Amino acid sequence: MKIPTTLKHKPVIVSENYEQVDGRYALNTDAKGLSLGLAQWNDRGKVDISAKVWRHTGEKWSRQSEELPMHRVLDLAILICRSSLHFQEAYRFPKLYDPENATIDRIGLQGDAMSVAVCEDNPMIDNDIKLFAQALSDDGEMIGERLTVLSRLLKEMGY
Repeated sequence: MKIPTTLKHKPVIVSENYEQVDGRYALNTDAKGLSLGLAQWNDRGKVDISAKVWRHTGEKWSRQSEELPMHRVLDLAILICRSSLHFQEAYRFPKLYDPENATIDRIGLQGDAMSVAVCEDNPMIDNDIKLFAQALSDDGEMIGERLTVLSRLLKEMGY
């Protein structure tokens, strides 16, 4: 499906067949495309780029389409990677984390650090973390495929 070019987000790089590769939702998703482009919140003289997931209801483009600044997309990728790494060793803890120290990591970014921690404020954390770990395991092949591609591309870029 063709991504619109007349809306506030101005696509520059697009993936217009995203519905065919949207993980477990492939071929049955409202996420029809991805784009990298000029952000909709740009002011005169200021240009930010963003990533956007384009959703379509079957009749019109959805207001639930999401647009994120590029650095937040990468921050989410970092969070996914660090969380996945945690769950590779989480079996060592009876609750899949250390209740005495819920912080998993602090990752240095921009002179400070992004905290990665188990959400102890969640009253259902003991159950929810098990469900999360199981879903992560169930999706392991799909996530692993994408991480392998990401790793290869990062190496090609010299990182």
